[in-house]
Order: sequence, then structure tokens, then C-alpha cells
Amino acid sequence: MVYRKPQEDKVKAIFQTDDRLHHLKKFSETGFIFAPFDARHSTILLAPDEFLEISGYEQPANTTKRDVALSTSGREDGAMPMSDKKEKASHIHLIEKGISEITKGTFKKVVLSRQIEMRSTALPLDLFQNLLANYPNAFCYFWYHPKVGLWLGATPEILLMLRNRQLTTMSLAGTQKYAGTENPKWGHKELEEQQLVTDYITDALKDQVDQLSKTKTETVRAGELLHLRTKITGLVEKGNLDAVVKALHPTPAVCGMPKKNAHDFIMDNENYDREFYTGFLGELNLKTCKQRSFRGRNQENQAYRSVVNTTTLYVNLRCMQLKNDKAYLYVGGGITKDSDPEREWEETVAKSSTMLSILG
Repeated sequence: MVYRKPQEDKVKAIFQTDDRLHHLKKFSETGFIFAPFDARHSTILLAPDEFLEISGYEQPANTTKRDVALSTSGREDGAMPMSDKKEKASHIHLIEKGISEITKGTFKKVVLSRQIEMRSTALPLDLFQNLLANYPNAFCYFWYHPKVGLWLGATPEILLMLRNRQLTTMSLAGTQKYAGTENPKWGHKELEEQQLVTDYITDALKDQVDQLSKTKTETVRAGELLHLRTKITGLVEKGNLDAVVKALHPTPAVCGMPKKNAHDFIMDNENYDREFYTGFLGELNLKTCKQRSFRGRNQENQAYRSVVNTTTLYVNLRCMQLKNDKAYLYVGGGITKDSDPEREWEETVAKSSTMLSILG
């Protein structure tokens, strides 16, 4: 596992020295975890047998992009291939079905996605270097296990960050293309979707954490896309991380609400297995040293360090899976009663640009 956190120049790597497949048993363990969308399936735990950190990483000047061909790409003459037309019709039908269920009262929101299959001869490490160069504000990762597969991604969304007892999470919803300003106007649909996600998370956490609070909603940029974000903080009791994760995952930003009804609809109607897309991944209970700086003449105090127990988990968005000569990309969007199927399709096209730009 190789990764870089947002706005950092350190590239970190965690290596397991054998090919054993470890599954997370409880959140008191230590390592790097990779969790699927469907919480009924096991979370993979990568044992931290070896740890490497490279500071001041810079993108190599000779990074190359190999030949890549889309199996569902557009043509230079602007005409849409038949495969794209079928994919669009299928996804719009799925969205219309979701809106129908919202009208019936089955759920208030559901997140519907699709898989894009591509042909690729790109070297995985080249793709990872492209992610590092193009997405400094995202969590960029390269994951491989011989019994699980190879995944890469650049995700803008934190599921949660825990430093000792201090919890930080976020609601991230609403999407529009970046058009030269990071203070755009947002429509009613996007603002309502963001509020639904925020309300769900604060309600889910109210019995799990102390001193729960939230910030004002702000606009954040992720590549060529803009999103709405609200940060939520609180204090977690020792040993309660498992309950907090279960309360959050999957969030309405990747599933819907009520959670069970939306989850059941997704599993019955998307017609493909999300696997680790819209799951989560990250560091679990890693120890880091924090320098405490004190003013004054006491040099012993100035050198004092404290050990901090940190967990940082990210939602697995803007990702791809590589299998042989194929790349599988995943994109989706939140559907509410005000959704327009055509615009929702266009949003998935815009979101796919993150991974498409990496492939060339």
C-alpha cells in the first residue's frame, strides 16, 4: 500500500511481508484497512510489517502515459457510440426508478452509480504518479494484494479522522464543474442533498460521541469539480471506534437514507458489484510522535514529544480497479425528489474525468 494524504509532500508505504489475507476483527488492531461498500462483507487488514516514508516527493519529469483505449469512449466527430447510448439509457432508467421510489416514500435519497470498463496498457505506478501530480488536495493511493487485486484512487472525502479521542468527519455532497471560481451559486437540489447528509451524520453520531458540533457549509475544490462540505467534530470514548464507523458507513453521500432501504435498492438494481468502490480505506491506530513546543529556557520541555494514536479513514471515491489489460472506473451521484435524470447522467460524466485524465 502506497499513499499520500491531502496537501502533504510525504509519500508513505505499508508493506506486508507475506500474501496472507487478514480480516479486521475489531477496530483496536493496527495497520491499513480496505473496506467494501457492503458492510456485510469483511474488511481487509494489511499488516504493517514494514513502513516506508519519503519526504519532499516530486513528480518525476519523465512520467509517461501508455496507450489507453476506452471501450465506451466518445468520438472526435462528436457522435456518441452505440455502447455509450445504451449505457446512458440504462443509467437514466435506473435514476428514474430511484426517483419513483422516492415519490412512493421508500427513501428520501439514494446514490446510484455505474461502472465504466476500459482497455489499458498503462503501468500502474505511472498512473499513481499521475494521481500524485494532478490531485494534491486528495488522498491518493495505490493498493495491491494478490488475493484482493489492484486499486488506485484520488478521493476528496474523509470518512473520519481520530487523534486520540478527537473525532473529525464530514458531509460531502453536491457537485458542479469548476468554472474559474470557488464561490459558485448552488441550486436547491444540491443544498438540500448536502443538508440531508449533514443531518444524517449528526443524528447517527449523537449517541456515540460527546461534544458534537459542526461548521458552516463551505465549497471545496477536488480537481475540476466543486463540492459542498460541512465538518463535524466530537469526542469518542475509548473502545467505541467500531460503533462510530458502523454508525457512519455507508453514509448518505454514497448510499442514501434511510440507509437500509437505499442499500437494498442499490443491491437489487445497480446490476454490478461495487466491491471496494464507496467503501473506505486508511490508517488504523498508527502511532505518531507530536512535538510539543514551549517557550522559555527549559530545553527539556522544548524537546518533549507525545505519542498520538491516529486513525484516518477515507471514502473510496474517484477510484479505479485494474485487472489484466482492463481498467474499471466507478462514478455515481445522489438522487433526490428534485433530480433531473439527464443532469444526473452528465454529473457522472463529469466525475469520470478525474480517472480518465489520469489514463490519458
